[in-house]
Formats: sequence, C-alpha cells, structure tokens
Amino acid sequence: MNKAIALCACVLISAVSLPSTASAQSGSDGREIGLQRAYDPLSLKSSVALVADANTHEVLFAKNPQVVLPIASISKLMTIMVNLEANLDLNEKIEITTDDIDRIKHTRSRLKPGMVFTRRELMHLALMASENRAAHALARNYPGGMQACVAKMNEKARQLGMLHTQFVEPTGLSDENKSTANDLARMVMQAHKFHLIREYTTDPEFSVETRWGPLQFHNTNRLVKKHDWDIEVQKTGFINEAGRCLVMQTKVAGRELVIVLLDSVGTLTRFADAERIRKYIRSGEMFKTSMLNDQ
Repeated sequence: MNKAIALCACVLISAVSLPSTASAQSGSDGREIGLQRAYDPLSLKSSVALVADANTHEVLFAKNPQVVLPIASISKLMTIMVNLEANLDLNEKIEITTDDIDRIKHTRSRLKPGMVFTRRELMHLALMASENRAAHALARNYPGGMQACVAKMNEKARQLGMLHTQFVEPTGLSDENKSTANDLARMVMQAHKFHLIREYTTDPEFSVETRWGPLQFHNTNRLVKKHDWDIEVQKTGFINEAGRCLVMQTKVAGRELVIVLLDSVGTLTRFADAERIRKYIRSGEMFKTSMLNDQ
C-alpha cells in the first residue's frame, strides 16, 4: 500500500481517538471541525465518508471516519430501532400534540396538533419523510417517556460498540446528537436487521389519512426512485451544523455495502458522492484496508 493510500486506510473500531495531527478545516456552514488530511481519489464533497462490506467488514474507502460530527436525522434510525425492540403495539393510536412542535430549529410540519396516527404510520413517516414530529411523538409515547427513550438510544449505542456516539433527543434537530462514520456503519448494519426499517426507509412515497383529508409524503432520498440502485436501508439528515448527511446499505457489484456520507456541501452533493462511490466500486479499483473489530 503506497503512502498516499495509507493516509486513507482506516479501521472501523469501537474506541479510537482523533490523531493529534488532525487539522482544522471549514465545515459546510463555515465552522471549523477537526479533520484529517485524507487522501481522497474521488474528490468527494462530503467531509466524512466510509464504505465497508456489510458481510466481511472490509473497509473499501475511508475519509475521516473517526471524526465526531453532528448527525442530524440519521438519529431517527436509532429512535425507531429502540421503539421496535420495545415490542409496542404498532396499531396503537398516538396523537400529535404541541409538545411535538420543534423548539430547537423551529422547523415546520404538516402533522398538526390534534392529528392522530398509528405508531406504525409515525414510524413510516419518521424514516421515509424524516418527519420530526413523528419521531418526537414516538419517543414521547415510549415506556417511561422521552427521557427513557433517549436513555435507551444511548444504551443501544454502547451495546453496538458506538463509543463515540451520543443522543440527547430523538429527532436529530439538536447538534448534540453526534457520531462518527465508524459508529454509524455499525448502526446501519443493525438497522438492516429490522424488516420494517428496510421497508419504510426505501418506500418512495406514503400517504396518511387525516380528518382534513389525505397527506402525501415523499422519500427524502432521491436515489430510492432510481431503478439502477438496489438500496436496502437508507436515511438522510440535515441541519446547518451537520451539513447534508446520508447513510445506506445497498448492493453494488454483488456486494452488500454500507455507505456513510457526512457534512456534504450542497443539496444534491451527497447523492452525487454516492454515485461516485458506486462507480468507483464497480470499476474494480477499490482497495481493501482492514477489518471491523467485532466485539
């Protein structure tokens, strides 16, 4: 392995600290974040990127995989996982209340206080359309309430070996919800085990009925509508502090791959980065580094 490639060779491990040689670079909103000077043959617009084989855990590409950054709505994968593991009634009716209104970023929503949905519908909307009020309502109705749900999210992260991850709320609106590409790869592979997460995250669109008529929602990931992509799990995310984010488990060239892209600049660049990565893998020019340290 030549010296340039060695700069990019990184292992997904459970405990790692950022090297002291890391340099400060500007993130998507102009802030400074600690990033390694990584060799990037693909010229990705994402500050952080990771591609790993989900079956063998071989790392095929890594760019700053150990840097801790806000992860925005990628958080919702963990929110839904802990709700599913609680074995709650998916057909139970949950009302959207004023408590579910975003007090952090003051984002808008078509889910109005007084509207009632099943837990299943809220999971669908939270995963597919990244609906913040849906995710908040699910956490609010978790056994023990919001605090118990967030505590379970952090407990689950520790169980998965995500030792550089923290959650403070269920939506990802807080920039204190943070992780690394290494940790998020673990989370995506775990999320892939849930058939409802696979189904809901890849559904192109979904409609819910309200007393005011139907509401139609669309997937926040434009790639799920492209027939040449075989995506099994995905989640997008965006807040100013996190930039544009995308995680996926997808089949490329006969391999099950996990792709993590964080802090991308521009609305469409994370999807363009995913296309560059897929072309790179298909070309056969990929290089293998090391293996995930399983625990």
